[in-house]
Amino acid sequence: MQAQTIIFPAQILRGPGMLSRLDEVCRKLGRRALLIGGHQALATVGDGVKQQLAAGPVALIGSAWFGGECSDTHIQRLTRRVAELNIDLIIAAGGGKALDTCKAVGAAGNVPVVAVPTIAATCAAVTPLTIRYYDDGRFRDLYPLPQAPAAVIIDSDLLARAPLRWLAAGLGDTLAKWYEFRAISSQSAGLVGIARSSQANSLICYDLIAAYGAAACQAVRDGRANAQLDQVLDAIFMFAGLTSLMSNGAHAAASHAIYEGFTVCAKTRDFGHGLLVGFGNLCLLALEDRPDDDLRAALTLARDCAVPLRLREIAELTRDELDGIVQASLHAPDMANMPGKVTAERLYAAIARVEALADTL
Repeated sequence: MQAQTIIFPAQILRGPGMLSRLDEVCRKLGRRALLIGGHQALATVGDGVKQQLAAGPVALIGSAWFGGECSDTHIQRLTRRVAELNIDLIIAAGGGKALDTCKAVGAAGNVPVVAVPTIAATCAAVTPLTIRYYDDGRFRDLYPLPQAPAAVIIDSDLLARAPLRWLAAGLGDTLAKWYEFRAISSQSAGLVGIARSSQANSLICYDLIAAYGAAACQAVRDGRANAQLDQVLDAIFMFAGLTSLMSNGAHAAASHAIYEGFTVCAKTRDFGHGLLVGFGNLCLLALEDRPDDDLRAALTLARDCAVPLRLREIAELTRDELDGIVQASLHAPDMANMPGKVTAERLYAAIARVEALADTL
């Protein structure tokens, strides 16, 4: 029997105004805090973090930019700074790359991390995993960590004010939990209990987004949290995180392989992880030879969730650039989890089929 260690945050707070409980959370974890995040995230939550910690026992020693890429260069730089300042608590703010960087820094220094996502673009806030890149933004590897964030604060008021494209990215990335799990498990003779949990959670992700994704997008357009957004945030953060943790093996396939392929092209690598994964979902369904009606339903849901349906919605690519993306996708480790061998010819055909059906909606 295969051994497995399952790590998840000890505390997740989700709902409107939850940033107001930051002091309550932090005082249980440390006394000298460093706020690390992206430039926009630091501007968005910096004053709120200062106000929350002003009267309590936790001192905010300073703030730091995460570096722009989750690379060894920035992980090591920030690990040194945490040690130099005698930091015993990291408050991580931002999107996936910022949170992943902070998690890796926390693990390197055995320092607890409180994750405060300012965009709902991935489940990075809850997972004991970092996606590492090279300094130029090319995908490097998946880097498992010995600890998850100690606490996660998911403030739906805060997330409702973020640009729609980031919620759309979260929706695309979270839909992949179901699409990819289904593709991978089609090769399995049977599912053990933990994998069954992953299957159930991935289907919950799909069901919540199918039911509430469009209304959640409207909440973000309006800049006001609602009950539907909260349901979708549960899917993006909690149920997607549980899907990954309970997978008992591979949990990504063509959707993420295609994203990894996009990172070799300067025009597409910064478009948004989940948006690119969302387009990859549609290609995955085509690679599985799903019926046109299934693919149209997925395209309609993707459209309602503001996920791109065509390459030109991502970037205008030359044939050489697209060929580079296709070749990198084929050689990405996640592509090996697909049933049957995926060739360049099959992937080009899948893209063409997706775009042709998108034009019929």
